[in-house]
Amino acid sequence: MSEQIRFDNRVVIVTGAGAGLGRSHALEFARRGAKVVVNDLGGSGHGEGNCVKAAEQVVDEIIALGGIAVANCDSVEQGEAIVQTAVEHFGRVDVVINNAGILRDTSFQKMTDQDWELIHRVHTFGSYKVTHAAWPYMREQGYGRIINTASGAGIYGNFGQANYSSAKLGLYGFTRTLAIEGAPKNIKVNCIAPVAASRLTEAILPAEVIAGLKPELVTPLVVKLASEQQAETGELFEVGAGWIAKLRWERSRGVKFDPQAPLGAEAVVAAWADIIDFTDSEYPQTIQDTLLPVFNNLGIEPSL
Repeated sequence: MSEQIRFDNRVVIVTGAGAGLGRSHALEFARRGAKVVVNDLGGSGHGEGNCVKAAEQVVDEIIALGGIAVANCDSVEQGEAIVQTAVEHFGRVDVVINNAGILRDTSFQKMTDQDWELIHRVHTFGSYKVTHAAWPYMREQGYGRIINTASGAGIYGNFGQANYSSAKLGLYGFTRTLAIEGAPKNIKVNCIAPVAASRLTEAILPAEVIAGLKPELVTPLVVKLASEQQAETGELFEVGAGWIAKLRWERSRGVKFDPQAPLGAEAVVAAWADIIDFTDSEYPQTIQDTLLPVFNNLGIEPSL
């Protein structure tokens, strides 16, 4: 058995921690010694209203367990206020779990600007605001752990969730870039795509499925990714019901056409079977992996 993961003297912010996944994360970090900022606006699953009780109830649970926590009821769009709560009460911020989320499901034909904007304001803009406010503290102390919450809908798409899917996959691109920029300062940034019972999923999944999708089966991965020992960064993991897996991009070898000769759509059609053939595929990891075959086809030796 490996040594227990501890967060003594670490300060952890969990957004959307009033229920479901966020509550599970907050309780577990507190059990492991962290000082926790329990953030939750207390609004509905569709983004309406607010209520301070959600965050305060989780703080009460943590204190009853002998832990240390403080409630924050600001919207993630006011990320500075959430981070300021951590700094004012505990003097630093070490871990950010961007978990807050809402749903505004509707077919694309019926989607309104508000349906689109509310989702992106909470998921992408909210994650940006909280992380951007915490970033200077992490850089200065030479340490930070950030976990962003994506979704299978973002990876694969899902009917009625064009807004949610685009926001969630956007968080993976956000993760990849912050992992690159944070590396020199020991800031590790990873992304999870969880399947768990929550107020967002209980309305769309059967009761017998919900019963098995315990948030507590997702939290251990989050704890691992937030630990001091975490080495990987910029990665994406699917998790749910006790199953954890890492995803990566796969790319066919493709077809190289002469860049000096005219290229018509008919030539693309003729080569299509080879273009989409995943035999002997590649697994690109960086933007350089996109540029290399392009440069090579031009006969240029890249200096990347």
